Amino acid sequence: MKILIAQPNRENTLESMRREAGNRPNVDVILFPEGYFQSDKLEVVSQLAKESNIYIVCGYKDENDKDRAFMVNQHGKVLLERAKTPEADSLFAPSKIEDEGRKFGYVLCREIFLGLKGLGREPVDIIFNPIGVGMFSEEQFTEWTDEARKIAIEQKAFVIGVSHSDGSYRDCGFSIPIAYGFDQNGKEVLMLKNDMRSVILDTELRAVEYVSVS
Repeated sequence: MKILIAQPNRENTLESMRREAGNRPNVDVILFPEGYFQSDKLEVVSQLAKESNIYIVCGYKDENDKDRAFMVNQHGKVLLERAKTPEADSLFAPSKIEDEGRKFGYVLCREIFLGLKGLGREPVDIIFNPIGVGMFSEEQFTEWTDEARKIAIEQKAFVIGVSHSDGSYRDCGFSIPIAYGFDQNGKEVLMLKNDMRSVILDTELRAVEYVSVS
């Protein structure tokens, strides 16, 4: 599969998503960060997926400004929609889905640290990790990507994540935007750190194409 991984700024419109979807006719999936859009845009995003013939994977904010998981297929059908798991709980379901022979996993932001125990044994091809803002320290960056690598090896699946290019954790003023990808053996295929270019990751070729600055 070809997956477009974008690091947009936080925005009230869908400008970045519309631009990326419209310019990439050969892409199968668009991956955007956690909390990218508000709940009043759900139908619009689903229609955009249908018009562009792509899967869209990201997160959105509900009416109470709480983060929720979201994935829609190329026909505009919502495949996954649920609340974000609180840190002290076990990973919420569903976190794995199958669609037209394709098997996906999903962990929203810090759910990455619940994935080893919570994802179960059902095989998947790709696990997506939409992230809100970037890492608040070098230590967190290392901890996060190490955990993603472990999940890739344990699940024998690609694990791919991305954050927004702006904002910071609890407005601390420091942030490291990231995009990453590990293959089924835990080998690094993509690692962007303070590099906000959009990329296309080809899971079959294990290759990355740098396409633009979001």
